Amino acid sequence: MRIEEEIKQKKFKSPYHKAALNVLFTASWINGKNNALLKPYSISPQQYNVMRILRGQHPKPVSVTMIQARMLDKSSNASRLVDKLLKQELIMRAVCENDRRQVEISLTDKGMLILGEIDEKMDKTENHLAKLSPDEAMMLSYLLDKLRG
Repeated sequence: MRIEEEIKQKKFKSPYHKAALNVLFTASWINGKNNALLKPYSISPQQYNVMRILRGQHPKPVSVTMIQARMLDKSSNASRLVDKLLKQELIMRAVCENDRRQVEISLTDKGMLILGEIDEKMDKTENHLAKLSPDEAMMLSYLLDKLRG
């Protein structure tokens, strides 16, 4: 459905204004789908992002600083997210052997298992992107990169 129909607005100040609203609306739409998928696991999209970062480094543990640097949402409080995941026993925290001031974070077996379950479901929900051809998906990524660049 076109953005005009979704937000019930016929005119925009400019093509740039329309594009900006469309990006924001679409991001919110995708985020809503992700929230619904993650809700049964009591995990937020930001916590899921932390878990994916940890899996990408597995089996090597990482610092909270590195997690924060790699977060999709840079305004997220990585320490708070880590604490919530610790309570659910999805990750573990250990003092770094080389620098006792540093804390290392890694996924638990339970976290790895749940992440695998979520990934299977996430793959299915990302099918809304299959409305785009592979070339269109690459072009969309290129345009979004260009916008931020």
